[in-house]
Formats: sequence, structure tokens, C-alpha cells
Amino acid sequence: MWYAILSEDHPNSLENRLAARPAHAQRLQDLQSQGRLLLAGPHPMIESEDPGAAGFSGSLVVAEFDSLASAQSWANDDPYVTEGIYAKVVIKPFKQTFPN
Repeated sequence: MWYAILSEDHPNSLENRLAARPAHAQRLQDLQSQGRLLLAGPHPMIESEDPGAAGFSGSLVVAEFDSLASAQSWANDDPYVTEGIYAKVVIKPFKQTFPN
């Protein structure tokens, strides 16, 4: 099943986010190579593809896991969690309806 992993950054975490990004991106690339990633990306703090110093408020990952528990385990091991970038992570089952 698909799961939406909605994350919120701690304030002023941009420097730490940038440092942890390569390891975070590698995990997403691994999901993609397994055919389990629907989409992923950050939420810019401002209306801009490149928010610069404004940074990001969080992220969204929609990926396929065997269970909510396995999605939670994957999310808990993310560098943005282990390095303290994310203040909050919510995981919900997701049913893709569009595009079909």
C-alpha cells in the first residue's frame, strides 16, 4: 500500500538539512530504484523553486510499504529524523486516485 509521510522541519534547520541531504536523497533513490516511490519533495517556505535562505518547512514522501509499521520504521531511520531536522512526522495510508 502507498503511505504519505508528511514531515515538518524544526525552525532554522536549513544548514543541518543541507548537510544531511545526500544521505536522505540516497534513501529516496533506493525506493525509486525498487519501484516503490510515487513522489517526494520539500515544502519551500516561500513561493519559489529555490527558496534560498528561507529554507523549507518540511517534506512529503509518498511511497509503497508492506505496512504502516514498515513505513514508520523507514521514516524513523531517515537522516532528517536522526539528525534532528524534522520536528514532526505523520504517516498515513494513501490511496492514489488521480492520475489513473
